[in-house]
Amino acid sequence: MRRLSRDIMVSARGRRRPWLASVRKATLRILIYGLNAAPELTGIGKYTGEMASWLAARGHVVHLVTAPPYYPAWSISAGHPNVYRTERPEPNLTVHRCPLYVPATPSGLKRLLHLASFALSSTPVLLYQATLQPDVVFTVEPTFFGCPGALLAARLAHAPSWLHIQDFEIDAAFDLGLLPSRGAVHGLALALEKLFSRAFNRVSSISHEMVERAVGKGVPRSHALLFPNWVDTQHIYPLPPEESNPLREELGLRGKTVVLYSGNMGNKQGLDVLAPLARLFAAASPVADSRVHFLFCGDGAFRPRLEQQVGDLANVTLLPLQPPDRLNHLLNAADIHLLPQRADAADLVLPSKLTGMLASGRPIVATAAPGTRLANVIARAGPASSLGLITPPGDVAALHAALQQLSSAPLLRAAMGANAREYAVTHLGREHTLLRFERALTELVQELVTELVQAVGSRSGADPLSAPGNQVESSERTSEELPL
Repeated sequence: MRRLSRDIMVSARGRRRPWLASVRKATLRILIYGLNAAPELTGIGKYTGEMASWLAARGHVVHLVTAPPYYPAWSISAGHPNVYRTERPEPNLTVHRCPLYVPATPSGLKRLLHLASFALSSTPVLLYQATLQPDVVFTVEPTFFGCPGALLAARLAHAPSWLHIQDFEIDAAFDLGLLPSRGAVHGLALALEKLFSRAFNRVSSISHEMVERAVGKGVPRSHALLFPNWVDTQHIYPLPPEESNPLREELGLRGKTVVLYSGNMGNKQGLDVLAPLARLFAAASPVADSRVHFLFCGDGAFRPRLEQQVGDLANVTLLPLQPPDRLNHLLNAADIHLLPQRADAADLVLPSKLTGMLASGRPIVATAAPGTRLANVIARAGPASSLGLITPPGDVAALHAALQQLSSAPLLRAAMGANAREYAVTHLGREHTLLRFERALTELVQELVTELVQAVGSRSGADPLSAPGNQVESSERTSEELPL
């Protein structure tokens, strides 16, 4: 605080300071800290990378401290050595890569070592970046291991701090059985989570239910915001029915009703239903349906097991993750999107793949308990506005019935798909979401400036913003804009 207070006092004597000009012009120096980022094609890294790139394109100076890309394959990507490295992929954006341990077969203990290794290797880089006086420090969970370093960096920089929760990492670790759910370790982890979460100036998450969970963990409601994931609705859009899809043609799927699962193949996705579901539609099944073909696309810890389970099925095609320029064709190859989820992961995570599914204008069959965010989004107010069908987690028979219903009802699929597209455009557009985030980020910095002005002014009797050209522009909040 002493450095920024001194700057305010200098400004009061008529000399402008760079930090004040930065706030007045709404051009910020932003330090982002997160385990995953571009060029990862799925999950959290996709959103952190897009956010950093978008902010840089808006003129903000962005420094991103992250790891080499490794997800979802759990292997360092080719061309990205697992060493300290600085990249400048575009104007205003600097990426600082920090090495980490990446287990080939992640388990509970190995995951902890993986997360801890990044926190240890990245903290010196993060703290050095703090000496370059960022206006705000923004960190992404996971990993929660990075929260102490992010808070320390913000303190060193005399800058506000923002925690964005993509996954409730600690809850998921216990609920998914990665760590014991009782005892001293559990109590200590929850206490530390509450302590560090409350210390951030802002805490956001990607759904209303997850924001409420954060508040329930002790985050002041005045500090809690909704910052949902988004989709570029101009890049992902429904292809006209008369336009042939080159991916479907390439895979020989003309005339088939394609059921697509695309994304990370990890442990929290509930993918153990995929193989038995596909077998129910296969030729040897009493309820076989030769019209239905399953397309499973992605990578992750569960994929080798899935390959073994469906290797003998002619009604299943397995694909690797597709590059961005083929993503729209992939999502449009589906007649029905499949979104399984484990019951014990409900409202701990909201699948990031959901946004692209909705934007493609195809109905979704998802597994989710009633009342969860995923169920509420897809079921909506009733059949006329629903985006697909919901079935109980782990219930293969219910999934089979839902797919049979949609595969036999093209008009129903079209109506649900149109609802999904409308929802994506209305609620999840990238520009709409990120503009609101940028506004909230700028207001957070302005809030700190106002507090410092009032604190220094009350001690000195001077008004540091009274000099011409030193006024910080006000930003009015409206009910439609904030909270996010």
